[in-house]
Amino acid sequence: MRDLIFLRVLPYCALGALLGVAYFSALALNVRLYTGSGPGWSATLLHLARMLVIAAVFTLCARRGAPSLLSSMAGFELMRKVAVNQQRLALGGKL
Repeated sequence: MRDLIFLRVLPYCALGALLGVAYFSALALNVRLYTGSGPGWSATLLHLARMLVIAAVFTLCARRGAPSLLSSMAGFELMRKVAVNQQRLALGGKL
């Protein structure tokens, strides 16, 4: 029984991790667009797309059930911690 639950949760955890990588990569691009000298509408459009995609994916996971949503959120949070630590280390070397 435990193996069955693990096999149902693991793909959603991986999905959350992939979503986290994509989300935080897009966030880095979004910051560069906002701070750059390019057109402001592209940064706003990317920001809106990031929000819509993450809301859609988590909504689909929620429709599959609580374990799916929780495990995808766990994968996303894991990637958030990795992204924050990477930025902290990058900024620590420049100070």
